[in-house]
Amino acid sequence: MSEPVKPPRTVGAVGTSLFQVNGMIGSGIFALPAVLVAAVGSFAPMMIVFGFALILPLGLVFAWLAGRFDSTGGPVLYGKTAFGSFAGFQAGWGRYASGMVSLAANTHVMVSYFAALFPVLESGFAAGVTVFATIVILTIINTLGMRSSVNALGFMTVLKLAPLGILVLAATFGNYNAPAIVLPEFSQAETVILLTFYAFIGFEGVTVPAGEMKDPKRDLPRVLIATLAGVTLIYVAVIWAYMAIATEPTGNTNALAGAGEIAFGQIGAFMIVIAAGFSIMANNFTSVIVVPRMAFGMAEQGMLPQWFAQISPRFLTPANSILFYGFSSALLSLTGGFAALAAASTLTRLLTYVISAAALPAIERREGAINPLHGIVVLLALASSVWLATHATANSWATFGGLLVVGTGLYFIARRRNGQGVPETA
Repeated sequence: MSEPVKPPRTVGAVGTSLFQVNGMIGSGIFALPAVLVAAVGSFAPMMIVFGFALILPLGLVFAWLAGRFDSTGGPVLYGKTAFGSFAGFQAGWGRYASGMVSLAANTHVMVSYFAALFPVLESGFAAGVTVFATIVILTIINTLGMRSSVNALGFMTVLKLAPLGILVLAATFGNYNAPAIVLPEFSQAETVILLTFYAFIGFEGVTVPAGEMKDPKRDLPRVLIATLAGVTLIYVAVIWAYMAIATEPTGNTNALAGAGEIAFGQIGAFMIVIAAGFSIMANNFTSVIVVPRMAFGMAEQGMLPQWFAQISPRFLTPANSILFYGFSSALLSLTGGFAALAAASTLTRLLTYVISAAALPAIERREGAINPLHGIVVLLALASSVWLATHATANSWATFGGLLVVGTGLYFIARRRNGQGVPETA
């Protein structure tokens, strides 16, 4: 029998880092500077450093796990290897379901940014058509090959980061003075601690398409930590530039465009709005690359119908999974009823974090012994995840519970159709 068709390994370290950068940086970098400065004043850049310290244990856990696997799936593989198929499915299902909704919601946000430049998009009908068409176009591009997807993502990344870099240069070489850092009261910092953590959420998606990376066991651990540090520096630089240029900072989420206008006039505001729109587009494009491959990995492991694991013989991409994800999101974008699911998206990520963190010592114990350093970092990662979960709303928990119930039903249906019966345990 011939070997099954597999997607080629075409993604190197640069492409891998693009997945992670764009998984973390979306619209938040344009709103967060003003929010943090309004809350803690000149200490705002240090809050981002604190957020990096919060996310670092999880980053290390994923780096250590990524160094052990070279197949597609990321957290799905980690959960299955440690605890069996059911845990692996739960590590991926909620992220997949909430990802479709987030893609629809975020594209609406992107169109609202562009509406500031193109008033025709303020019309509900025009905005809806644009959102639907954008998701369809991003989906089709992704079916044409991983190499073309990485090239398109690189172009979008330049469009979104270059204007921010120009703003930082203006603050550095212009006649501006950033205020001295002053330690805030704890009550002030406490109100935005969660925001600093959320700035980094999405980093884990880079582990999913490992099966299409040239050397994932080598590249992923390095890229994961280096990119977390790099994104931290980007946030710190942008917040510092905002403080230096905006002499009277406000909590307005469009305030970064105001700083651009101070530095360069109307063209500066235009530059930042364009950057924000393309930033969200790149974040969405990364979602269409990463999340369908999570379903592909689940199908490969027998957790979803094999239809999701089919590879396009022409483009060598998991076309069925990509098309299902993209067109489902496009249809959801027409309903407008995705607020509840979007609210639960953070909890689905935290479930992925908890299963993945717990998987590392379970795998190491099976191999012989748990690395003491790894054990300490896993405890820190679990503690931060549980702490964040305690801040979720009742509505988020209810929706999250519904996703688990639906996912569990789909899991058992898929296993029955695949003739696998009850789930195995590790």
